[in-house]
Amino acid sequence: MAKHDHTCTDPHHHVDDAASFIRAVEHACSERGLRLTPIRAYVLGLIAKAGRPLKAYDLLDQVREGDGPGAAAPPTVYRALDFLLANGFIHKLQSVNAFVACHHPSTAQHSVPFLICDRCHSAVELEDEAVVASLDERARALGFVPQAQTLEVHGLCAQCANVAAD
Repeated sequence: MAKHDHTCTDPHHHVDDAASFIRAVEHACSERGLRLTPIRAYVLGLIAKAGRPLKAYDLLDQVREGDGPGAAAPPTVYRALDFLLANGFIHKLQSVNAFVACHHPSTAQHSVPFLICDRCHSAVELEDEAVVASLDERARALGFVPQAQTLEVHGLCAQCANVAAD
């Protein structure tokens, strides 16, 4: 589990500017000896620009409709997603089967809980090492050897909760 110097609870933290986010990923790829191909960068840009979880089918539609690379070959989009996931540049939200940009593209693959709003569909990468460590510790105490964690909490974000309260 990667450690970070700060708590990340802002849904736009590090991802509010898709172009600079892609530059950060390009830099991370260069440092790790990875290749960010045009289709990988294009898919990453679409996910970053979405500002909310993006389902694979919606992503495929955007690629087909756009003039970027991969428009004629959906399998290349899936391969791009696999690369981006494997290298920690995006996260997959299992409960909604959608992808979001990772708030820390320069770090190694890491586990983080997500807060997912059921009304506006925003997803906050809630970086809380205590939650991740607690789950890991409890699993190991039961003799379980964890290899990955996915924790997703559904509810209403503060903005949607305030609207519902009015």
